[in-house]
Order: sequence, then C-alpha cells, then structure tokens
Amino acid sequence: MSLFRDDGIVLRTQKLGEADRIITLLTRGQGRVRAVARGVRRTKSKFGARLEPFSHVDVQFYARGSALVGRSLPLCTQAETIAPYGRHIVSDYARYTAGTAMLETAERFTDHEGEPNVQQYLLLVGGLRTLAAGAHAPGLVLDAFLLRSLAVGGYAPSFEDCAKCGLPGPNRFFSLAAGGAVCGDCRVPGSVVPSPEALRLLGALLTGDWETADRAEARHVREGSGLVSAYLHWHLERGLRSLRFVEKG
Repeated sequence: MSLFRDDGIVLRTQKLGEADRIITLLTRGQGRVRAVARGVRRTKSKFGARLEPFSHVDVQFYARGSALVGRSLPLCTQAETIAPYGRHIVSDYARYTAGTAMLETAERFTDHEGEPNVQQYLLLVGGLRTLAAGAHAPGLVLDAFLLRSLAVGGYAPSFEDCAKCGLPGPNRFFSLAAGGAVCGDCRVPGSVVPSPEALRLLGALLTGDWETADRAEARHVREGSGLVSAYLHWHLERGLRSLRFVEKG
C-alpha cells in the first residue's frame, strides 16, 4: 500500500453506493485520476464539500501497490481546499456553463489516466481563476481556454498567416481541415470567409490580448465562438455535450 499527495482540480463526481463518490480530478503530478471518496455524501462528512467540481484541492490518495493508477481505484483519504473556485462559478449561469465546458474539455484532452499533463493542468487552474474573478465575459474566457487547450494538444490554429504555405496575413479564408486561416492559393473546399474582426478576436484570445478581446462587438464574439466550436469538434471528432448550454454573447 502506498500514499500519494498531489494538488488537482475536481472535474466531476459520480455516486457510488449509499454514501460514497468516485471523484475524477486533473492533478499536477499524476494527470487525470479517479479515486473513491468514502462517506463524502453523508451530512457529517468533514471533506465532502471540498470535493465538488471546480474545487482546487490538495489531496491525499491511498493506493494498492506502488503506482497511484492501477487495477483498482485508489482511495481519497484527505482533501484540503486551495481555492474554492466553485463558490463564484456555480451561482452564475453563464460562468457555470462556461466552467462546465472547461472541465469537460480538460478531461477530453487528458485521455489516459496517470499520465501527467502539467500544461493542461496549469491552463485549467488559470482558466477557472479568471472565470471566477469575473473580469472578462465568461464566453470569452471559455473560448480562450478552448483555443489554448487545442494549442497545448498540438492543434494550434492560425488566424493570420496561411496555415499551409505560411503566407503572411491577414488571409481571408478559414479551413478547419487546413488548420485555420489560408490564402487564396491554398484555399480548399469547405473553407469559409469569416469577418476580419472575428479572426482578430480569436488571435487575441489565443495570445492573451484581453484589451483587444474585451472591446469586441457581440456579433464578432458569436461568430468567433462558432469557429472555435467547429474547430474543436473537428479535432476531437465529436463535440462537447456541455457546449450546447453555453450562452452566446
């Protein structure tokens, strides 16, 4: 039997038996981990409320053997709150739906349990912190997170230079299959012609230029969100269930 300690974000929970839960977390050192939390659904549980989605926690696991992820689920025996992001997220519908999509995205980009993905972990922590702070529109925070998750996963889209030949932009066409903006010579069937403002907005979200992003008009935000959703769907091969509930600005 081995003890492991790590910090992580609670992605989701599932009921188990009468009083237990299976907790899925994205941790800094172990990647995605599923663990059983005994008795956390009882009203007298000391740490059940700490193991709710969006919570940033310091957790201790008790596992059989020398590896945390093995043939049986480890036990989550202790949890201390690092940051209760859920407190500020669940009370607002727009933040809640955007945050739920972020959690689902993080889980989808960490397919294999027990494989560290520090970049995705840090991206999720930063995204939830920004969302909880309320400094930017929830839809913009979500789109920025989705674009950066794609980039961390090796699917960074181009919003200016041609994704195929590298011709300096701006380029007016956009192709999901080609990887973003493309020039007239590289245009492929199925390419669309988004507004320059929408492409500029998405480029700003990808690079963290919030001054530009916050000034974007609602119609360009909606157009940009549509491109992000389509691009994400293309590379994940199926969409996110939670995206259908996200409010469009």
